[in-house]
Amino acid sequence: MRRFAHAPVPENPNSGTNSPRSDRDTLARLWPYLWAYKGRVVLALAFMIGAKVANVGVPLLLKNLVDKLAPHPSAAQVMLAVPVGLLVAYGLLRLSTSLFTELRELVFAKATEGAARSISLQVFSHLHALSLRFHLERQTGGMTRDIERGTRAVHSLISYSLYSIVPTLIEVTLVLTLLGTKFDMMFAWITLAALVVYIAFTVTVTQWRTRFRREMNELDSKAHSRAIDSLLNYETVKYFNNEDFETRRYDEALERLRQAGVKTQQTLSLLNTGQQTIIAIGLIAMLWRATDGVVEGRMTVGDLVMVNAFMIQLYIPLNFLGVIYREIKQALTDLDKMFTLMERDREVADAPDAKPLLLKDGPHHPPSVRFDHVEFAYDPARPILHDVSFEIPAGQTVAVVGPSGSGKSTLARLLYRFYDVQGGRITVNGHDIQHLTQDSLRRNIGIVPQDTVLFNDTVAYNIAYGRPEATHDEVIAAAQSARIHEFISHTPKGYDTMVGERGLKLSGGEKQRVAIARTLLKNPPILVFDEATSALDSANERAIQAELSAVAQGKTVLVIAHRLSTIVHAHEILVMEHGRIVERGTHPALMIANGQYAQMWRLQQAGGEHTTAG
Repeated sequence: MRRFAHAPVPENPNSGTNSPRSDRDTLARLWPYLWAYKGRVVLALAFMIGAKVANVGVPLLLKNLVDKLAPHPSAAQVMLAVPVGLLVAYGLLRLSTSLFTELRELVFAKATEGAARSISLQVFSHLHALSLRFHLERQTGGMTRDIERGTRAVHSLISYSLYSIVPTLIEVTLVLTLLGTKFDMMFAWITLAALVVYIAFTVTVTQWRTRFRREMNELDSKAHSRAIDSLLNYETVKYFNNEDFETRRYDEALERLRQAGVKTQQTLSLLNTGQQTIIAIGLIAMLWRATDGVVEGRMTVGDLVMVNAFMIQLYIPLNFLGVIYREIKQALTDLDKMFTLMERDREVADAPDAKPLLLKDGPHHPPSVRFDHVEFAYDPARPILHDVSFEIPAGQTVAVVGPSGSGKSTLARLLYRFYDVQGGRITVNGHDIQHLTQDSLRRNIGIVPQDTVLFNDTVAYNIAYGRPEATHDEVIAAAQSARIHEFISHTPKGYDTMVGERGLKLSGGEKQRVAIARTLLKNPPILVFDEATSALDSANERAIQAELSAVAQGKTVLVIAHRLSTIVHAHEILVMEHGRIVERGTHPALMIANGQYAQMWRLQQAGGEHTTAG
């Protein structure tokens, strides 16, 4: 018998389990997704270099054009003197810059979209693989906003880095080389000094601003979560007439978001003003020296025009450096959040040597299920199950009853491996379920949960979800067995009727019958009914109970009972209290024993099946 000292400690699913990784680590994590398209990456880089070489060539041609024009004052002489070749070359270089840029984006689009798709799919798959604990504790609005921002961050990061930062660095290198070789090194030093001061100022201020932007994003996620949570619980809001209360709560979140947004804009204005000041000083210094060179005869007017064109070409992209740097930092932060979510450990995971659960075909070979000294706690401070042992022999039905909080529904969750036990073990046909693959285990179990949640799709889709490859006739047969076919047939759209968000367009009993229908359609060898008929009226309950009893023939069944009259024919009835089995036996034996079960029975009978035992 295995025993463990502590239960898993619940995690907050909306916060990272570790401190944020470095930007380099985040980029390294992204790189494999892009390198899967290495041919396109290399080709895009080649087009990028071609675009920048063409762009740098434009001022050089402009210089030659101006110098050719300078000696000719008359318009007629000017038109004759300008070489047609230079004009054509100038136009071609301008066209080449745009052409290479568009080719780069066209070639790299597949890599960008492919990487975003791969990451999004991996996050989606990983979220489904995480434990029930994670999904019970997460905030849907905040988490979906994090995923949305993370996916968008892939596009932003590639766009700003590959299309802005890298091309600018290439152009700066080419311009500094030309200025240093064609003129004196002072031009290169002035340009370099201005760039260094500009970049240092931008990075410093942007890093200072990042905390305000991060705070604004967190407040945005909280406001979004609050709005989504309120809308998902629309009926509860209406029941308690709390529309104004919810509006005030949302307004408080929006006010905090507004204040953070104003602070962000103030710091952005400071950044932009500082950047323009540095650019102006650099331009003045460069043009002063170029003008002085023209006056002294060391430079031509074309050289002055070329220097000015170079500076404009350099400073236009640099003018957006603050925005680009901020967006890249924000994209890295958003991407890190999504990667952290992807790397969250699975509380319930297949063992490295896990094997599939293989059962013999046919109804005459159902598996046995055994709980062997099971102990479990959702939280270490509050144990739920204490040394629980029982067996459901192959093809038999065992029912569990007891007061709320006694641990009945926990048995179903543990059998389905939503959680792993901390002590003891659960076996199917003698195989410890922790040594089986989750997929094979769950394919052989069908559950009708106490609280039914449906997809916002058609009735047919929700029933067929039990076995997506089922035919429409099989869906109808399952609906008939669940006593809901007649209701569906009388709706205007029949099986194409939309059930609404979480199935809210249907009543509780209708939702429960849909849940029963899809489990019947799945037709697994192990069935779990967790108060499967609690939302039904007595007439429908009796009809469906008879159907369920027929379906349960030859299957291994665990019934968590709400009404004791529904489980009187069970092969064994377990009475639980405070996580322990306090009584067990058949209905007649337990009535003769005159213990807690007999007392519950009498209370329900006296109350017309109104129970306190649920």
